[in-house]
Amino acid sequence: MPKPSLWKDMKKTFMLHAIAAHFSNGLIPVAVLYLLLTLPTGNTFFEHTAQHLLWITFLAIPVSFFSGIHDWRTKYRAAKAPVFIKKIRLSFVLFALCIVAVSLRLSVPDVMARQDLLHWFYVADLFAMLPVVTLLGHYGGKLSQQSRQQPQRPSNP
Repeated sequence: MPKPSLWKDMKKTFMLHAIAAHFSNGLIPVAVLYLLLTLPTGNTFFEHTAQHLLWITFLAIPVSFFSGIHDWRTKYRAAKAPVFIKKIRLSFVLFALCIVAVSLRLSVPDVMARQDLLHWFYVADLFAMLPVVTLLGHYGGKLSQQSRQQPQRPSNP
């Protein structure tokens, strides 16, 4: 069992948004990888794994979004800086893409077994999530880096 000091330290430093964001942003590329493995092989196990990862992502995105909004309001006083606006808009785009993909999978369970326009629309929808999570991570990294930098003191000649 961990020492009580570890629990106290975790309580002080726990950042729900960082965990939730990395969780969903990490699952999407893995889901796309499994989808890529499905295309040439036709292996349904790969496709089912991609589908399950997508559903988990669908559940994780709201946690990431609302914890990010909470952090934005508390740590940054809801500053209207462009980086925050971009992250909020990208979050909406990501969730919309995820809703489309999950809805499509639920309404057309055999979408990956088909070779029609709907099949390729589903594949394109998952691929469209990649640049969105990349940009979300990029902007999050910029914010994280800025918060770590100490204000520089003017040097005395």
